[in-house]
Amino acid sequence: MGLPLVIFGLNGFLNFIPQPTTPMPAGAVAFASALMASGYMMKLIAITHLIVGVLLVINRFVPLALVIFFPFIVNSIAFHVFLEPSGLPVALVFLALNLYLAWVYRAAYRPLLTARASASV
Repeated sequence: MGLPLVIFGLNGFLNFIPQPTTPMPAGAVAFASALMASGYMMKLIAITHLIVGVLLVINRFVPLALVIFFPFIVNSIAFHVFLEPSGLPVALVFLALNLYLAWVYRAAYRPLLTARASASV
């Protein structure tokens, strides 16, 4: 899962992956245009993909990387369900991989899921 994220993250800065030739639906174009018009969101997404991908590839801070990446997966699923369905299979693969790795590292998440955590001073 890490290597594709490194590639997608680098593509956000170097633009080496060709753009699709088929036109996107109007809602998808509007959403992507708004992200680009913000001036920072596409770069933030790219750097996040790059950092998460590197962490997964080098097998360091994997539970943290998965937590950071999960909101991107949720948004990707919503984007493809509601705006541009052709990319849904790839988004579902990333969701499955993230859920699998979260299960593998479930012990690391137990402290986060404590209903009443106490602060350690």
